[in-house]
Amino acid sequence: MSVLDLARAEILALKAYSSARTEAGHASIMLNANESPWPPSATAQDMRYGPLNRYPDPQPRALVERLAENYGVDTDQVLVGRGSDEAIDLLVRAFCRPGVDAVAIAPPTFGMYAVCAAVQGAALVELPSNAAFALDADALIETLPQSVKLVFLCSPNNPTGGCTPLADIERLARALRGRALVIVDEAYIEFSTMPSASALLKKHENLGVLRTLSKAWALAGARIGCLLARSEIVALLRRIMPPYPLPSPSVSAALAELTADGHALMQQRVAVIVAERERMSREIERLPGVLDVLPSRANFLCVRFADAHALYRCLLGAGVIVRDVGRYPRLEGCLRITIGTREENTRLLDLLIRQQVAA
Repeated sequence: MSVLDLARAEILALKAYSSARTEAGHASIMLNANESPWPPSATAQDMRYGPLNRYPDPQPRALVERLAENYGVDTDQVLVGRGSDEAIDLLVRAFCRPGVDAVAIAPPTFGMYAVCAAVQGAALVELPSNAAFALDADALIETLPQSVKLVFLCSPNNPTGGCTPLADIERLARALRGRALVIVDEAYIEFSTMPSASALLKKHENLGVLRTLSKAWALAGARIGCLLARSEIVALLRRIMPPYPLPSPSVSAALAELTADGHALMQQRVAVIVAERERMSREIERLPGVLDVLPSRANFLCVRFADAHALYRCLLGAGVIVRDVGRYPRLEGCLRITIGTREENTRLLDLLIRQQVAA
């Protein structure tokens, strides 16, 4: 059985749109894509990004090669898109039939899985987790409905910060072979000591891994993310991907960052964030009005306060924005606090202390 047997039949039969770039690539005279023969004004054009009057490559070879090297996979296992969000949407559209198939998530977790399922008309199945928000792999395997085609696991999880052990991920992939794809979202893995699930890709054809340059690599504005998966899955998703998903300036920004120097800087900054995360966790835990600080392996802390709404408004009034995640299941009274610079974190602590004293 091929993993593609899990995909929608109409997607497998789809004749993909063939863009001008895909058909012919580049030449000295480009008359095949109805582009302007002139670049934009000098104000708009920055030649570091290449000629902006030309469409970019659908999957820029240099970027795909750099990402494959960075994540330790083959180039045909990389699908680059507009952040991880695009890959999530493509997976749901390719593998879930509206009104028939389902997506499984372990709430509280990243909201885009549910959004993409709803847009596609796929049912949402909530997976069991324990009091510490850890996934119950045994219960999942025993109770997962046959309708589930995609299982999304965010590790480290957003917004709680915990990780799913690699052994559990492998058990799920093995148990669900021929039934469903297991997609591990590793947007925050650089801030943890966990090994990437991408090491399991060669053993499990129904496994996929989401990575992004938005967090540790500091390129949220460039919107570059990717799916690492079997080449058959990557090729299938390219059939339904827009023809020119990656803006040239974003590609250039990613290539400029994905260098030896860029990698060293990323690691240096991650070390600072991790140290600050531990400092902030200790300091916040001591404050009155703090009910719980969830253990985190990401670049944020999820904190439960006695009066989160009042504290949120106080911080906002002082020019500090955190994320109110109280709407998520089992996170009533919680705020998610991103770890910033040491100065920003100290300023936040001062405000928290003042608020608790005033209360």
